[in-house]
Amino acid sequence: MAVLRHRAAPAGAGGNNVHPLRSEDARNGAAGSGDAGREDAGRDDDSQASTVVGRLEAILASFEGCDNSLALSEISHRVGMPKSTVHRLANQLCAVGWLERNSGGYRVGLKLLELGSVALQRTGLREVAFKHLHSLAQRTGLAVHLAILDHGEVVYLDRVATTRVSLPPRGGGREPAYCTALGKAMLAFEDPASQAAALTSMRRRTEFTITEPRAMQAALDSARQTGSAFDREEAYRGISCIASPIRSGGRAIGAVSVTGPVARMRAHSLVHEVRNTALAVWSGEVVPLPRPLLNAR
Repeated sequence: MAVLRHRAAPAGAGGNNVHPLRSEDARNGAAGSGDAGREDAGRDDDSQASTVVGRLEAILASFEGCDNSLALSEISHRVGMPKSTVHRLANQLCAVGWLERNSGGYRVGLKLLELGSVALQRTGLREVAFKHLHSLAQRTGLAVHLAILDHGEVVYLDRVATTRVSLPPRGGGREPAYCTALGKAMLAFEDPASQAAALTSMRRRTEFTITEPRAMQAALDSARQTGSAFDREEAYRGISCIASPIRSGGRAIGAVSVTGPVARMRAHSLVHEVRNTALAVWSGEVVPLPRPLLNAR
């Protein structure tokens, strides 16, 4: 289900003959004549990497597996194109929202992630994730949730529980992102403006709810660095949760969690399992595990 996963072909030797699609290029092409122009076009057609589309694909594919921004020189190195060519094409991708510029260089833009979301909706994130959620629930004996982030709120897409676990009803429901492990796992990969909007009102749900901005930022920073977020009775007394983001291009398109009574949660054992499940949902591959986690029951 790798929506943004493409094959990055190296640039061809005739790279400087290829230009982005611009109105002046179209006019110049129309004005050209003779066999030389037709021969150049034929050579371009011989290799996908020598076309505008192939070069754009290579630039976008260079972000695969990258959680942070890429500098212009790094993209140039990864795709094998001159920096001037990468700069020209990357700026055009920024203009349509497929890439974004920041202090670190370039990163995947919201428009491209929106297109990825369309593909996920078409295939069904819930359907793709179900077998992995069910496997995690069987191994841990805990409730497993799948969720997405919507304007500072967690939207629960699915819950799987193979044993009786007494939890508040959440199927199809919503919770504030700030007091849930799922929410923090996804907020950690949002831009600062989106984080600030989601954290403007952090009402105390229990005596353990994090409401101090610096403490919340530290929790988000930790989630981003480790790929794991925690809810230690922050939304409901007696209930704990561990979550990991389903990541793409440095952002989280969803998250997976295990939830249960505090006494049954063994964070050290569960963190690895939740991370592997989130990875399996995105990659579409089953991550084999040696044995059930009996100590998590």
